[in-house]
Amino acid sequence: MIKKTVLLIFLTSAFILTSCSFGGRIVYVGEEKAAKARMKEILAAIKDKDKEAMKALFSKKALDEANDVDDGVDYLFDFFQGDVQSWEIYKWSSGESIERGKKSLMLRAWYTVTTDKEKYMFFVIDYIKDTMNPDNAGLYTLRVIKAEDKETEFGYWQDMCIPGIYKPEQ
Repeated sequence: MIKKTVLLIFLTSAFILTSCSFGGRIVYVGEEKAAKARMKEILAAIKDKDKEAMKALFSKKALDEANDVDDGVDYLFDFFQGDVQSWEIYKWSSGESIERGKKSLMLRAWYTVTTDKEKYMFFVIDYIKDTMNPDNAGLYTLRVIKAEDKETEFGYWQDMCIPGIYKPEQ
């Protein structure tokens, strides 16, 4: 009887501790994959200095709300120096809203990018899926800083949630 009770407690505990990952792991893999794919698109647009490709990554909402997207793209292309040697996801998180069968999935990702001239940090807010508001699907925020400025230029993601490309005030 004691063996059955211990076994039952063990199996119940194992089920409770692993149940969150039954359907969720696929989402996490998908979100990380989306974060990597988005970064490849951003870096390709920067490398090619392709203004239209960069703007096409942003959602309609971000383009409508941003002050001057063209100026932001020009700033980014001038600011980012060198050829990319490596990059990696520093960290990421996501938020999901579901309402009446429609879904919005916001991905927040921080990256480190090393070029042959400088080390940078990128912060991105990307609505990788938004059936609640289709105009919101796409990149919303892109913030690129020198890695050495992380302590002064990065803060809470809510404070960095600005439409378009971050350009510090001169």
